[in-house]
Amino acid sequence: MKIIYILPILIILFSCNGKKAHSDKKEAKATEREIIIPEFQTIIDSANVDGAILIYDFEGKKYYSNNFEWTRKGKLPASTFKIINSIIALEIRVVENDSTLFKWDGEKRRIKNWEQDLIFRDAFHFSCVPCYQEIARKIGAKKMTKYIDKLEYGNMKVDSSNIDLFWLEGESRISQFQQIDFLKRFYLSKLKISKRTETIMKRMMIMEKSGNYKLSGKTGWSIRNGNNNGWFVGYIENENKTYFFATNVEPKEQFDMKMFPLIRKDVTFKAFEQMKIIK
Repeated sequence: MKIIYILPILIILFSCNGKKAHSDKKEAKATEREIIIPEFQTIIDSANVDGAILIYDFEGKKYYSNNFEWTRKGKLPASTFKIINSIIALEIRVVENDSTLFKWDGEKRRIKNWEQDLIFRDAFHFSCVPCYQEIARKIGAKKMTKYIDKLEYGNMKVDSSNIDLFWLEGESRISQFQQIDFLKRFYLSKLKISKRTETIMKRMMIMEKSGNYKLSGKTGWSIRNGNNNGWFVGYIENENKTYFFATNVEPKEQFDMKMFPLIRKDVTFKAFEQMKIIK
């Protein structure tokens, strides 16, 4: 008879806990505000590109952008996928550490910096596609899919036929909001990865240090059906706060493509200056 009385109490308790968890999620979402910054659009227009800058003020729980519709559209991750590709490689020891050597096979490559032996951290910073294709093939489609799901990274379409290209072409997609969500969880040590992997990766991602700030991130560039799409994602820590960012841009018709490697960072830094994140 005691069981009959206990069961309804347990059901009520679980129900209350479920409602509380749902309520907490709703409350957290409600406190995150989206603020349009017209000056970001001016920065984008002046650069002769289309797209959006998305900045998240972690302490203030506010998102800033010129175009929230664009920030929710999924795009190919391109070389921003090297962040998670590196994490997976370190986790399963396909790569031992950031000094692991990748030997150049002597074949001509698209970028001169790739035509040399590279240690892992330099392969990351030089965005060496052949190096990361080798890594992806060693990981394999099955483990790659398992870890992408485990780490909740965008909507990647991976199989054995596209294992070394799925982040550059095809139907894999990630939005700017999803990029920032992933980076937040990484920064806050909430990914299900070892502390060793996290430490190596955070060290590898540092792009720039000055007296006032430290910038960590990765660029990306894909060409799909003749259309160029560029990324710059990461986080910046200044003396007081941490901001996460994801910039995604596409060149307009008269754009000088020699400038495309620079423009993704350029518009992002102008946005940082606009928000007084950097001086």
